[in-house]
Amino acid sequence: MCGILSDTTASHRITVRVSKNLGTLLRDRSRAKGQTPSHLVRIALETYLGRGGSPGSAYELAEEAGLIGCVRRAPKDLSTNRRHFEGFGKSK
Repeated sequence: MCGILSDTTASHRITVRVSKNLGTLLRDRSRAKGQTPSHLVRIALETYLGRGGSPGSAYELAEEAGLIGCVRRAPKDLSTNRRHFEGFGKSK
């Protein structure tokens, strides 16, 4: 958990006005992630202000970005079977 988020002993309430579009995006993302809008706003503020602690592993960042499992109709062993890496990174 992020540094500031783990400190639940004291909190400060603020009110922020956002556009209808941004409010809709926030609501949709919070539902998709199963987290409250307030939690997502705290994470965004910590990230923006550079106080979010460690950013997490590459896997965690990719998962948070929705990249894990986003490729359709790919081989199940795409990341582990060496056969799929033949020629990878070589110019054509």
